[in-house]
Amino acid sequence: MADLREGSLSGLTDSEAKEFHSIFMTSFIIFTLIAIVAHFLAWQWRPWLPGAAGYASIVHDAKEVAMAYIAVAFTA
Repeated sequence: MADLREGSLSGLTDSEAKEFHSIFMTSFIIFTLIAIVAHFLAWQWRPWLPGAAGYASIVHDAKEVAMAYIAVAFTA
């Protein structure tokens, strides 16, 4: 027969649940820290809100990047 454990909907014992919780929280904190660092680096590279020149400067920069990529891709 199946091993039925009493007292928990998950089927984990109290010590197993505490161990799972500690692993889950550690993983969640590491993931959150990586996401914060990634968002900070993305903000430093390309701010999400436009500067004084507005979105026109973003479009201009995107065109320059595309033209540079095309130049490199077709000269190789």
